[in-house]
Amino acid sequence: MSEKSLSEKAPAEKAPAEKAPAEKSPALALPSGMLAELTYRCPLACPYCSNPLQMGGRDSEMSTDDWRAIFSQAAELGVLHVHLSGGEPASRRDLRELVAHCAELDLYTNLITSGVGVTRSIFDGLVAAGLDHVQLSIQDSQPEGADWIGGYEGGYAKKLEVAAWVVAEGMPLTVNAVIHRANVHHAADMVDFAVRLGARRIEIAHTQYYGWALHNRAHLMPTRAQSEEAYRQVEERRERYKGRIVIDHVAPDYHAKYPKACMSGWGRLTLNVTPQGVVLPCHAAQTIPGLEFWNAREKKLADIWAHSPGFNAFRGFEWMLEPCRSCERKAEDFGGCRCQALALVGDAAACDPICSKSPHHGLIDEIAARDSAEEIKGFAPRRIAAAREKNPA
Repeated sequence: MSEKSLSEKAPAEKAPAEKAPAEKSPALALPSGMLAELTYRCPLACPYCSNPLQMGGRDSEMSTDDWRAIFSQAAELGVLHVHLSGGEPASRRDLRELVAHCAELDLYTNLITSGVGVTRSIFDGLVAAGLDHVQLSIQDSQPEGADWIGGYEGGYAKKLEVAAWVVAEGMPLTVNAVIHRANVHHAADMVDFAVRLGARRIEIAHTQYYGWALHNRAHLMPTRAQSEEAYRQVEERRERYKGRIVIDHVAPDYHAKYPKACMSGWGRLTLNVTPQGVVLPCHAAQTIPGLEFWNAREKKLADIWAHSPGFNAFRGFEWMLEPCRSCERKAEDFGGCRCQALALVGDAAACDPICSKSPHHGLIDEIAARDSAEEIKGFAPRRIAAAREKNPA
């Protein structure tokens, strides 16, 4: 069944004729974190990548001066943490210069990297420039599985090399492990593996289905039994390694009772900047039609944060429909994920179908049962060229 037919099967929720009075939204706070997607270029082809299906290439990326100006504005706005991501940020030849500029601004820098493409010379340069933290993605605890999932032979060995440099330098290392059907049986092993590497933190993140993950969902979705067993084993590791490593555990959406607070609330604490300069509340926000997002090449970051129509579309509580509008959890999960609501029921303002209170929650059980029952027949690899072919401009 196609995504289109799923949307047609479950009609979009529309605003009721009469709405319950909405609780006033909290005052707009300043953002504390920024995800800087420096490039979409990446040597890996992970089938769950959060990058959009239609990606701009190198010729559309912002310049060094563009990024320096954005980081300066971010510091003035109150941002404390800058996550340098992509794609693979090491694909940018000016990465050291950008890290140095952030350090001059007292911005805490976290390099989110696959490790592939990070040479010893590049790493030493980043250390000298003032890099604070490295977050290393590892696709599996076993080399064969890791290289197959990432689509890059020798990638696993390179990751171990980079991890060793980070730990020897005394820099904090976080391991990021995205969990899906191909590696769910190794979820707890990933925690053991991170401890052996000397990581201070690991994020066990069950796949969230947008971007390439939604495109590959039929090959990524574990069964409920697999997810629950993996979750149990990881939680057991939390007790075993207490005081040795911090475990951030992102539960599987499609087997949950309530949705997560996506991005801690739309436009509430953080912002994303794409390689082309578009400023977004989350990775997938541009999949929502009709929203206007401003570009940091054209407008100041403070103006975008406060006044961009796209940012204000789902801030606070006033936009909410029932059952979110009168739900006691709305200040916890903020209605869940807007992009997920759009993808599954065709209405970005609808209650996230992950929520057991959603009238469309049954659709989640149907999808999970169907997609987790199929064999893994081969992922559609994440490629910029493939994206252009699938989504011509």
